[in-house]
Order: sequence, then structure tokens, then C-alpha cells
Amino acid sequence: MAELNELIAQQLFGVVAVLAVLVILLLIIVLAQSVKVSRLRKRYERMMAGAGVEDLESLLLNLKMQTDSVEDEQEKQRRAMTLIEQRQRMAKTKLGMKRYNAFSDQGSDLSFSFALLDELDNGIVISGLHNRDSSYVYAKPLEQGASKYALSAEEKEAVELARREGTR
Repeated sequence: MAELNELIAQQLFGVVAVLAVLVILLLIIVLAQSVKVSRLRKRYERMMAGAGVEDLESLLLNLKMQTDSVEDEQEKQRRAMTLIEQRQRMAKTKLGMKRYNAFSDQGSDLSFSFALLDELDNGIVISGLHNRDSSYVYAKPLEQGASKYALSAEEKEAVELARREGTR
């Protein structure tokens, strides 16, 4: 019986020794995890400092709302820019002017032809004819640089000057 007690004591001592080693290993693991959690908490607190919110979920929701607002504003600006570009294409920005003497026997270069075109060469040509007794002004619409009304040589030259203005 003494042998049995001694054998049980040895076995019990072995089990206790193994348990003690396990407890020490678990204690080391717990300490290591505690250090990692402490570092994470410090990083979390630094990240949340000055954010004006108490938790990460609120911060993320706030950032999502701000992002949505920025995207909405950006879409408004995109639409406005498209509208501006469409209007700009229709703006009459190409100009051409030709001065000449319409009546060679009298006066000077007081007559003119003035062409005003947009990006697609649509617009108007205005001609003013001046002589000693009177002045006349004519306007002719232009579509793609041509008019359904006959253009004089000076009007054609003014249109060509305006077209060249747009290629610079």
C-alpha cells in the first residue's frame, strides 16, 4: 500500500507539475495579450481624440454621411459643368470683320461686313453699306458658315476671317 501511495504521489506530482507549467504558459500568453490590447486601446484613443464622437461606429457613420454629401455636391457640379460646356459651344466667340469702300466713286472705307460665329460656325453676318447720302444695314443668318441668302465677297471674307479666328 505504501508503494501504491508513493506511485499515486508521483503521478499526482507529475500532473501538478504539468498543470503548473500550463498555468505559467497561460499567464505569459495573457500578459502578452494584455500588452497588445493596451497598445490597441492607446491607438484607438489617439484616433478618436478630437473626433467629437465617442465610438468608432459613430465616427464611421459620420464619415459616410460626409462622403455622401461630398458626392452629391460633386454630382451637382458635374451637371453644372456639363450645362456650362453646352452653353459655351453655342456662344458666339469667333469674330471676323472686313472694312471696305462699297461705292468706289465716293466715300472711303466706311462700309463693313461683320461675322459672328459659334463653335459650329452658326451665327450671323451683318453688313453696313455707307455712301454720302445714306447708310444701309443688312443681317443674314449663318448655319455651318453658309447662308440661305446670297453672300457678297466681303461677307464671305468676314465669315472666313471668323472661321480662322476659331482655329487659333
